[in-house]
Amino acid sequence: MNFLAHIYLSGDNNLLKIGNFMADSIRGHSYDVYPMEIQKGILLHRSIDSFTDMHPIYRQSKHRLHEKYGHYSGVIMDIFYDHFLAKNWNTYSDEKLETYADTFYHLLKDNYEILTERVKGMIPYMFARNWLVSYATIDGLQMIMFQMDHRTKNRVAMHESIVELQHYYTEFENEFTLFFEELRLHCTAKLQELNT
Repeated sequence: MNFLAHIYLSGDNNLLKIGNFMADSIRGHSYDVYPMEIQKGILLHRSIDSFTDMHPIYRQSKHRLHEKYGHYSGVIMDIFYDHFLAKNWNTYSDEKLETYADTFYHLLKDNYEILTERVKGMIPYMFARNWLVSYATIDGLQMIMFQMDHRTKNRVAMHESIVELQHYYTEFENEFTLFFEELRLHCTAKLQELNT
């Protein structure tokens, strides 16, 4: 799962959202310098990633991309799944996606000193291009993929994966819907565990 799903699956706890959002830039046990709620967010993020990587539905989705995109098929699939979350946002939240995204951007600004250097370097682009809302459309997704290509020195031309997305759109969306329900249940249980 990519940024939008990680934030959403954190529930209403703001520090937990921040920890989950920036967890990829924190290695090993170095998270223990952060406040406890940030630590919980980092641990939730790692649990989401493990659950996702091992799940047969997600692996089925990713398999369609593997031959062409190799190692990057997982990165692409995470972004595709965020697309389906954004596109169907009204199914998962009573709050408009634009409002939700704007609130989260303000949360990052208000807690800037907590963020890792990597995240601080990324968020100007995230804000300028409104990534969380851009996930909802094919055009927005393609823009994000072009940015990913730039960051990875165009190793596999990720923007071309839009072709596969459109070709298998129904299959990907159905798989996301089934998988995401299981992931939500997993996260509910994990958050209960972290809060005991």
